Amino acid sequence: MAGAERAVGLAIMAKAPRVGAVKTRLCPPLRAPEAAELARCFLLDTVERVRTVAGARPIVAYTPIEAQAQFEEAAPGFALIPQRGGDLGERQLHLIEEILGLGLQAALVIGTDSPTLPRECLDEAVSLVMAPDVDVVLGPTEDGGYYLIGLRAPYAALFEDMPWSTPAVLGRTLERAQRLGLRVACLPTWFDVDTVADLERLRVELEATPGASPHHTREFLGRRLVCAVPVLKPVNHEHDTPDGGGTAASRGRGSRGPSGFTAACRRWTSPGRS
Repeated sequence: MAGAERAVGLAIMAKAPRVGAVKTRLCPPLRAPEAAELARCFLLDTVERVRTVAGARPIVAYTPIEAQAQFEEAAPGFALIPQRGGDLGERQLHLIEEILGLGLQAALVIGTDSPTLPRECLDEAVSLVMAPDVDVVLGPTEDGGYYLIGLRAPYAALFEDMPWSTPAVLGRTLERAQRLGLRVACLPTWFDVDTVADLERLRVELEATPGASPHHTREFLGRRLVCAVPVLKPVNHEHDTPDGGGTAASRGRGSRGPSGFTAACRRWTSPGRS
């Protein structure tokens, strides 16, 4: 790639899909080996999605450190960076610092728990993180967190003493960005698969929207009847209305689409910034 095409590092934060170490909240109905296999499918589908994003250098930030060979096999051609730090905030901050230390101009960090996230959202993130009027890119999740963060500088205040795994994460991040005078752009809201209800929703939505992607996850769910909760009505992604932000119990959805912004987390300029 030319230098300009390699300006952005797009990193997947991933934990080795080992039995008993991943997706434990889905057991039951999944057995521990099935949960590990599902995590592996999420990882492979995310790798395939990231590989197709133009203008980004693909990276996997992995843990534990002894799993390097496993990730070399799962993500050939990706740069591999071992995760460092204690909580999620420390690990994300260290990762962003390392990506920028490679000489890249911007860093995007995503997880693996949104297997239906369109590639177009990542394409948009690459464009936004390099925009001169944007300092922070966020991809909100319906449970009050985010599936993506993008920066051109490592602002530690966005990661320190954050109540991770709570519905307050997105709001706190936006508040801190505003205090720092940072201009924030938000991608479409999406959902993570963390709970049994999320998994059932994923199964129903994939059944309602035939296609190839995410094919590893589709194949897994096609082989197993994994959920025993009431079937949810498939969501019409083009006509959802936001409820001002969601929680794990009340999962509101924002506008969707490759160039849209959510109502609760929209592109804005902080006071004092032009």
